[in-house]
Amino acid sequence: MKSMTIALWTAPVLATCAANPVFVTSDSNGGWAQGGYYVHNNMWNSAKYIPCTSTLYAFSHDQWRVVTKMNNKMGDGAVKTYPNVHRDYPSVPVGDFESITSTFAETSPRVGIYNVAFDLWINGIATPDCTEIMIWTENFNQVPGGRYVEDAAFDGRTYKVYKRSGSGYIAFVATANFTPGTVNLLDIMKWVMAKGWLSDKSKLNQICYGAEMVSTDDAEATFQVNAFLIDAKSRPTLDLPAPASNAANSTPASSGGRSNAEKTK
Repeated sequence: MKSMTIALWTAPVLATCAANPVFVTSDSNGGWAQGGYYVHNNMWNSAKYIPCTSTLYAFSHDQWRVVTKMNNKMGDGAVKTYPNVHRDYPSVPVGDFESITSTFAETSPRVGIYNVAFDLWINGIATPDCTEIMIWTENFNQVPGGRYVEDAAFDGRTYKVYKRSGSGYIAFVATANFTPGTVNLLDIMKWVMAKGWLSDKSKLNQICYGAEMVSTDDAEATFQVNAFLIDAKSRPTLDLPAPASNAANSTPASSGGRSNAEKTK
């Protein structure tokens, strides 16, 4: 009988970290691997928007921040960056997991337009036949893509569910923001399967958490992750492969990105 637990936790106060970050980048695709996680600046849709800057300061994979500046003067509501921490999984069948939960704490700028969200990639990462499930834990003036379908409740929290026809994009938008909290990611994936939107043979590829940034109203603004934990347990009789070494996959972690570029505000 074998099982695996992935769990990382730190006190939710970034100020207690060392004065100097261990990694800093302003590169649009810059990132840093630590302990099986990858912290990614991910300015995937920034090139045609000026100004659009983002500098990542990482103290650890679960304590980092970005200082960013952009606007929505084009009025298209496009997500420009998705700074995030993510962990890769080598196409592990979702059915092999007994549980997957994630606990986090974050501080956001409360200016402009953005949302803070998990981004789950299933059956591929940003490929034509993949499914992307986003779970918005905080929303500031942002509008989800797709069409509202219904409400769903998990662990006492209510989410509005949006789905884009003709694509694998599904968004769960919390009706009340929460900036520290725990989300049962496996329960949400199973709910999507029960709706017939995802095959029960599906495989997990990546779990991300970060902020989809649309605008900071042309002012420098800071998004900060103060704590982050993924606790993934396999079913007792299965031998679950370990996540990819160093999880150094810098594949843009949000069609949230790509699909959200179609959103309007």
